Amino acid sequence: MIISKTPFRISFFGGGTDYPVWIREYGGAVLGTTIDKYAYITCRYLPPFFNHKYRIVYSKMENVKSIDYIDHPSVRECIRFSGIQSGLEVHHDSDLPARSGLGSSSTFTVGMLNCLNALKREYTTKERLAKDAIIVEQEKIGESVGCQDQIHAAYGGLNHIEFFQDGSFKVNPIVAIRGTIKALQDHCLLFFTGISRFASEVASEQIKKTPEKKKELNIMQEMVISALKILDRENVNIEDFGKLLHESWKLKRSLTTKISNDSINEIYKVAIKAGASGGKLLGAGGGGFILFIAKPELHETIKQKLRHLLYVPFQFENTGSSIIFHQPLM
Repeated sequence: MIISKTPFRISFFGGGTDYPVWIREYGGAVLGTTIDKYAYITCRYLPPFFNHKYRIVYSKMENVKSIDYIDHPSVRECIRFSGIQSGLEVHHDSDLPARSGLGSSSTFTVGMLNCLNALKREYTTKERLAKDAIIVEQEKIGESVGCQDQIHAAYGGLNHIEFFQDGSFKVNPIVAIRGTIKALQDHCLLFFTGISRFASEVASEQIKKTPEKKKELNIMQEMVISALKILDRENVNIEDFGKLLHESWKLKRSLTTKISNDSINEIYKVAIKAGASGGKLLGAGGGGFILFIAKPELHETIKQKLRHLLYVPFQFENTGSSIIFHQPLM
């Protein structure tokens, strides 16, 4: 039996420049971090005493005789990608809900591949794990997803990720002045809007409009460098980071009408009025989690104003996907 533990992520800047359609022309860049909320995948070889060959347990339960009949797209394609022919049992548990803007689908895929590799007793680098997850999601499943979520989930940490036109990428861990990363973390407020959505549906619309939004996406890509400069200052002011995030959010929601809506705009307006310097809806948009940057002394006021939403405390993490239990015998 193998158990993997894979973190969710928060994207700060550059989202939208990690889609292949943009990368092939202009490269791309993002700034984001993983957090201490995880997806847990348990895999084991299924003993040959059952009528089914695959048992998959998540929000539903599947008992099927052939891989072709597995409904869960990531489970199905990860098993195919792994080349494992034996029967398998897979269980999924998570700290946070799916379809919520924290990269949950990629977190699942990375964790699933990590489990299957360990089950085969194969060591996989973080780079290989991320690349394989991108292949599974974009080519095997055919999802309209970018490339940052898989990398964040595999590597972990607060990272500046650069994407190059040839399809390669570079992960640059943020080594900021002492106390800066903690200050950034202490300024963050995360709320769940209660709205779940399929990111690929929102992303598909954004991808279609990419040729029309070159100016906005170029500015959003340049904001990654601006954000890094803010974090690198000797006397860092996280409020400046928040104000830049505010400008980025205004650009992001202009990319397509599916990214935001009246309900989300009202939530954002209330938080800004209560003292937040900036924020953004996480992930592709349409719902899920919303992040704000505000001085710690203003957090209670903002939480009170948004008391109808679920507040989710979190910490940054830097381990990425890991195997926390390993007993690969049948």
